[in-house]
Amino acid sequence: MRLLFRFLKPYKGLIAATLFALLLDVAGALLVPTILAEMINVGADGGTEHILPMGVAMLAITVVSGAGALGGSYLCAKLCANIGRDMRDAIYDSTLRFSDGDFKRFGTGSMITRTLNDINVVQQTLMLSFQMLIPVPIMCVMGIALSFSIDAMMGWVLLVVVLVVVALTAAAVFKAAPIFERLQRFIDRMNTVLRENITGVRVIRAFGRDRHERQRLDTAFSDYATSAIRVNTLFAGLDSFSFFLINIVIVAVMWLGGDRVGAHAMQIGDITALIEYAVLILFYVMMAGFVMFMVPRAFVCLNRAREVIDTTPDITDPEPSRQARSAAVDPAVEAKSDLDLAHPKVACFDHLTFRFADGAEDTLQDLTFSCRRGQTTAIIGPTGSGKSTIARLMLRLIDATDGRVLIGGRDVRDVTQRELRDRIAYVPQKAWLFSGTIADNLRYGDANATDEELWHALDVAQAGFVRELPDGLNTRVAQGGTNFSGGQRQRLAIARALTKKADLTIFDDSFSALDFATDAALRKALASEMDDAAMLIIAQRVSTIVHADQIVVLEDGKVQGRGTHEELMRDCPTYREIAYSQMRAAEAGKETDR
Repeated sequence: MRLLFRFLKPYKGLIAATLFALLLDVAGALLVPTILAEMINVGADGGTEHILPMGVAMLAITVVSGAGALGGSYLCAKLCANIGRDMRDAIYDSTLRFSDGDFKRFGTGSMITRTLNDINVVQQTLMLSFQMLIPVPIMCVMGIALSFSIDAMMGWVLLVVVLVVVALTAAAVFKAAPIFERLQRFIDRMNTVLRENITGVRVIRAFGRDRHERQRLDTAFSDYATSAIRVNTLFAGLDSFSFFLINIVIVAVMWLGGDRVGAHAMQIGDITALIEYAVLILFYVMMAGFVMFMVPRAFVCLNRAREVIDTTPDITDPEPSRQARSAAVDPAVEAKSDLDLAHPKVACFDHLTFRFADGAEDTLQDLTFSCRRGQTTAIIGPTGSGKSTIARLMLRLIDATDGRVLIGGRDVRDVTQRELRDRIAYVPQKAWLFSGTIADNLRYGDANATDEELWHALDVAQAGFVRELPDGLNTRVAQGGTNFSGGQRQRLAIARALTKKADLTIFDDSFSALDFATDAALRKALASEMDDAAMLIIAQRVSTIVHADQIVVLEDGKVQGRGTHEELMRDCPTYREIAYSQMRAAEAGKETDR
C-alpha cells in the first residue's frame, strides 16, 4: 500500500475532484427515489399541482448526477492512467539500474508481465475502486438511514441483507486471494514458455520438437485456466446469490410494505423509495464485491511491481561525498569527480579476480592488463575462458570480486555509471537493432550526429550495402534487425558504436559473421579511424587480432600469455595451439615472419 500511496500523492487535487464528482452521482442517485416517492404520495392525496415542480427537480438532480458520473469517470480514468504510466516509468527506471544478476533473478518474461499485465491489473482495480468501492460506504449509510427514516422495520430488513452480502463477499475474497497469487505466477510461466516458442520456432522445427513444445504450452495454459475457472466460479456463485437476494428483498419490501400501508404506517410511495434504495444499495455492494475479487490480485501485482521498483541493485553509484573525497588511483590523475579524458591508460585491469555468485570457482583470476590510447588490445582464448566477462566488467554490469577496474585512472566504483558508460562504446556478441530506421539506430551512439557523420561511420564499418538500399538511412529496421543478415547487423552495430566517438570501444566477438575480406577491410579502416582512442577486441579468430598491439591469452580465467602475435607464437603454447587450429602451420609461420 505504501507504494500505491507514493504514486497517489502527486495527484491530491485530481483525487479530490474525482471524489467530489462521484459524490454528486451517489447523492443524486439517492435523492431521485426520495422525490419520486413524494410525488407518488402527493399524487395519491390529490395534490397534482406539485407533481410538475417535483418532476423538474428530479430532472435537474438527474442532470447533475449524470454530470457527476460522467465527470467522475473521466477524472478517474485520467488519474489511473497517470498512475499506471508513472508505475511503468518507475519499473523501467529501476530496470536501467539492474545488474546482470538482477536481470537473472527476475527473468525477461516476468519483467514483461510485471510491467504490462501487473500494472494494468492495478490500474483497472484502482479505477473500479474509485467508481464502485469508495462510494459504497456512503451509499449504504445514507440509503439505510433514509430507509430507517421511512420505516424502522424496512430499515432493519435492508441492513441485515447488506451485512449478509458483505460477509459472503469477504469470505469469497479471502478464499480467492491465494488463487490470484498462483494466477500471476502462471501468467509469468505462460509468457516465458510462449516467448521461448516464438523466438525459438526455427530450432523447434529443425529438431522436430513441436509436439513436446505444444505439450509445454498446453500445461502452462491449463494451469492458468484451472485457477481462472476456480476464481470465476467463486465470483459467479456470489453474483447469482446477490441477484437472488435483491429479488428476495424486493418481494419482502412489497409484502411487508403492503401490510404497513394497509395499517396506515406507510404510504404507497414509500414502498417505491424502499425498493429503489434496496436495489441501489445491493447493486453497489454487489459491484463492490466484484471489485473486492480483483483487490487480492491487484495487491499481488502491486507487490510484484514493488519488488522491482524497490530493488536495491547490486551495482550502485557512489555517494556524492565518497565520489568527491575519492582520490585518483593513478598518480598521474588528481583527485576530482571527473575522469581524466587525456589519460594514456583509458582502461586498466589491476589484479582483478571475479567469481559469479553461484560459481564454484573463479571465472577470472589475477587479471592485469591495460588498454592504451591509440592502441588495440585483443583478448583471445578457448570457449568459457572468461573473455566476455571482461566486457561486462568494463561496463560495470558486474563488479569485481577482488582487484580493480580503472577507467581514465579512476576505479569504476568511484564514478557514476552514466559517466563511465559515456566513455565507452560497445558492440555486443549478438548485434541487436531496434525497430525504426537505420538512422535511428545509428544515432543511439550520438543523437546529434549529422547524416554525413552517419555515412562516414557506415563506410568505416564496411556497411556500403546501405547506399544501395532505396531509402538509404531511412530504411526501416524490424525489431532485432531481422530484415538484415547476420553480417549486415554486425556492421550496423559497429557503425552505431563508431558514431559515439568514445575513448574506448569494445568489440565483443563482433566480427564473427563477417567474411575474411570484409574483416580485414574493417580492421584496416578502424586502425586509421581510432588512432586517438583505445580498442578492445574480444575474438575467437586469430586473423581478427593478428595485428593488435597487445594480445592477452586467457585459459580457464588465467592469463597464459601477453604480447604481440609474433611474440605469442614464439612463447605461448596456448596461443600457438589456437592459431594452428585455425590456419595451416605455414600460414601461421608467414604471419610470424612479418
